Amino acid sequence: MEEALKYLQPDVVSKLANMELRARMVVEGFITGMHKSPYHGFSVEFAEHRQYMPGDEIRRVDWKVYGKTDRYYIKQYEEETNLKSYIILDASASMSFSSDSSDHKKEKRISKLEYASFVAAALSYLMVQQRDAVGLTVYDADVRLTLPPHATKAYLRRILVELEKLSAGNTTGTARSLHQMAERITRRGLIIILSDLFDDPSKVIAALKHFRHNHHDVLVMQILDPLERSFAFGGDAVFKDLETTEEMMAQPYHIQQAYQREMHAFLERYKRECRENNIDYVLLDTTMPFDTALFQYLNKRKKIG
Repeated sequence: MEEALKYLQPDVVSKLANMELRARMVVEGFITGMHKSPYHGFSVEFAEHRQYMPGDEIRRVDWKVYGKTDRYYIKQYEEETNLKSYIILDASASMSFSSDSSDHKKEKRISKLEYASFVAAALSYLMVQQRDAVGLTVYDADVRLTLPPHATKAYLRRILVELEKLSAGNTTGTARSLHQMAERITRRGLIIILSDLFDDPSKVIAALKHFRHNHHDVLVMQILDPLERSFAFGGDAVFKDLETTEEMMAQPYHIQQAYQREMHAFLERYKRECRENNIDYVLLDTTMPFDTALFQYLNKRKKIG
């Protein structure tokens, strides 16, 4: 059990060979760690099939699968999936930030973008196991990739390939990109947003309301680096804006308390506004085990039914 649980740790997962392996090991570690797993005895070998039921048309039986398993399965059509989920991932320049770890090795933590991509991969893997359809949108200043939801293992691999080659792009356009997607997504579903939300909160919240106005369920996962919350830099430092490349010399310890107050207010506003608009919200940082994000998704999934 301990061996599986270690794959919930970001620093361990980041060392795995590829995104498909990361997604699988995170989900397996998550399921192992649950005291009463809802997936007990659930086989996902044929996620794009479902078992034959009395009344199904015989012509829909997949005889190749029958030959392998001696059981009757039929092809599961898109409209038979339980839920359509849309993962919307922020790949703007600010998401590339990572700080040094606090241990003596001073290794770099994984970036916010890496953390978000691992969460997106694990969520996609878990959704396809549940026979839910999942799609992926990536944006920076504008939407740069859109994969509509599907529920097959072949399509999951396509999503994982896109997450594997993900790189940080331009300036942040969170509010604009979310509005764009709210206009494009016509069929009701679950919207999952992975972002640091470093944009004008008023405009971002208006975009989140746009999804709710269209009757979507929304789950916001705000992802930060620990140093972005603590501002515990120590000595003099040069601060560089990752999106504009502007630099400024400062003494962090002189402004740390003021910064922390502003950051607290910034985060509390998102938390409060999401609650008031019936939007699920969770704050994550890049050192947190991945089960926090997956539990949030399962709780939301349970509410939807």
